[in-house]
Amino acid sequence: MSNTTQTINEQDQKSVTNKRYLPLLLVNYGFLFIGSLSSSLLSKYYFNHKGSSRWVSTWVQSAGFPLLIIPIVVPYYLFKSTQRKPFTGFTPKILALSIFIGFMLGVNNLLFSWGNSYLPVSTSSLLLSSQLVFNLILSVIIVKQKITFMNLNCVILLTLSSVLLALESSNDQPHDVTRTKYFIGYLATIGAGLLFALYLPIMEKVYKKVYCYAMVMEMQMVMEVAATVLASIGMVFDGGFTEMKREGYQVFDKGEKVYWATVVSNVVSWQLCFMGTAGMVFLTCSLTGGICLTALLMMNVVGGVVVYKEEFGGVKVVSTVMCGWGFCSYVYGMYVKNKMLKDRDDGGGGGHDSDDKNVGSYNPIEMTQIVNSSSSSSPPLHIGV
Repeated sequence: MSNTTQTINEQDQKSVTNKRYLPLLLVNYGFLFIGSLSSSLLSKYYFNHKGSSRWVSTWVQSAGFPLLIIPIVVPYYLFKSTQRKPFTGFTPKILALSIFIGFMLGVNNLLFSWGNSYLPVSTSSLLLSSQLVFNLILSVIIVKQKITFMNLNCVILLTLSSVLLALESSNDQPHDVTRTKYFIGYLATIGAGLLFALYLPIMEKVYKKVYCYAMVMEMQMVMEVAATVLASIGMVFDGGFTEMKREGYQVFDKGEKVYWATVVSNVVSWQLCFMGTAGMVFLTCSLTGGICLTALLMMNVVGGVVVYKEEFGGVKVVSTVMCGWGFCSYVYGMYVKNKMLKDRDDGGGGGHDSDDKNVGSYNPIEMTQIVNSSSSSSPPLHIGV
């Protein structure tokens, strides 16, 4: 297979006209849905039953990186569905970027654990939605995201839902958490949201040079390794590994077996969450990924109420409704825009503008022209899919 054909096949993974695009998008959103909901509930379950180490909670968020070997090696070695060997074209620059972003992700994980240890799941989930307004601002700066009525309306609604919650936060303070600890948890959760808002557009910027889903998973694996190294260093200095054994034997009030089941389940659920997030950013854009993740926080709110019997007063009801309203309006806008793009492609319309990437759209005809015009110069970065 020629380099030209191979590059077209890789780039076409992002095309809405590719028959694999929609299934891949749905699978990643499924991972994001299951991972986001279960990881949030399991993290709170750990702290509710006398688990106390924030480093342990941080470590489990990235320690499941070996699971990423499955989507990396299985398509090539088992299914023979790709001609690209794992880590082909993984340049030193991409490696360095992945390690740097991984360390940033490790700090984000620590902030999330700190906030989740003090706040109810529903409160923490709604506060994390505040990252959207910063996501939009940083997306405009980093990846030149266009501000439209569709995305601006969604960001405003989701952000207002967080503001409403903040105004009534004192009514939601757990009885065993002091006002100081509650405030620390509040700030830590906001910090985690802000850092994640920076993480998403940076990833979109990097993914612009990546046209292969397998390489997205490879980069994600390197990031998770870096985040795990950071968490492991904290575990060593804070006695986290020793504490983990002691918690399982003596502290965790549900018993040792349930403790380790909780730890393992946390490891798996967090990997599903991060895999889904990376896939959504790769297939759509950072803002869409952030909006989908924020919308799923509604389910975390409901999950906290159902599983942990948390209060669900008028403020949380209004916040949840606003969150759902904003998300549904954005999804409908994406649907209308994608339909218009497909109709234009079917009718032989002109080229796409730069904003079409934001809904995962690429024109295979334009790709062919670009690749053919450049095939006599430098070789493509990635090889075959």
